Amino acid sequence: MAQIFRPGADVLLRLGLAALAAAPVLGVGFAYALMRSPAVTGQDLAREQPVPFSHQHHVGGLGLDCRYCHTGVETTRYAGMPPTETCMTCHSQLWTDAGMLAPVRTSLAENRAMHWRRVNALPDYVYFNHAVHVTKGVGCSTCHGPVDRMPLMRQAAPLTMGWCLDCHRHPEKALRPLSAVYDMAWKPPPDQEARGRRLMAERHVDPARLTDCSRCHR
Repeated sequence: MAQIFRPGADVLLRLGLAALAAAPVLGVGFAYALMRSPAVTGQDLAREQPVPFSHQHHVGGLGLDCRYCHTGVETTRYAGMPPTETCMTCHSQLWTDAGMLAPVRTSLAENRAMHWRRVNALPDYVYFNHAVHVTKGVGCSTCHGPVDRMPLMRQAAPLTMGWCLDCHRHPEKALRPLSAVYDMAWKPPPDQEARGRRLMAERHVDPARLTDCSRCHR
């Protein structure tokens, strides 16, 4: 009787069945890795802006306080973007003819707001309040990274749900003295967790409530 299948057919069949069984697992793993990748999260992405504003120069070099431009950070949900008049406070006297600042001068002359592109953008279904975090002692660099060393603003953190929950479950790792909230050079001390727990008690920060769905989804 003639042999229908080659001697190696059984091996190929077994390999094919194993591949079919592994495909869903590999597919889920690939999708999970993709969702956490910078291609999806936007981490380390610097968006094109109407003016190449350098935080490295203004914050790291000149020492401008975050609140000078982001005036609503302590009192409102949104940190806010500076109006053109804030920029022209200095640039009506300095670098008045610089080509890169032409959009700022045009904005003032035409009474038309600058259209900055949000770098740290959360989905519409996520509620985030800057004032709550800042007044409880979460520093700017915790979420935004070392902006004083960024020639162009980029998204320093992945801003995923898991990343936020890590902090909400263990806020003692992030809380710092209120005097250091805007300090880009601040580093956690060796006993940060002990200090953080004391600050949690003083500021009534309860991790058990921070993981409620309604905290971020309203």
